[in-house]
Amino acid sequence: MIVRILTEGQFEVPDTLVDHLNELDNAVLAALDSGDEAEFKVSLAALLGAVRAGGTPVAHDYLGASDATLPFEDATVDEVRELLQHDGLIPG
Repeated sequence: MIVRILTEGQFEVPDTLVDHLNELDNAVLAALDSGDEAEFKVSLAALLGAVRAGGTPVAHDYLGASDATLPFEDATVDEVRELLQHDGLIPG
């Protein structure tokens, strides 16, 4: 899976990490639903950190599409809501 973090670039994430990313994505969604901005920031940082730690940066000249697009770390609640798909930020 190719995951783009806005303002950072793309990461190739192994399939073995997708379930964990979905758990972290669910935590972001729960924080959005509850309106808990502090928990939202913590959850978003955890999701982005997992992609950075478990993924491999894709070459800057790679022009392929991303399977998921994640916000930049300092994104607001409203900015993240604009990126949401019907199943969250991470498909699946």
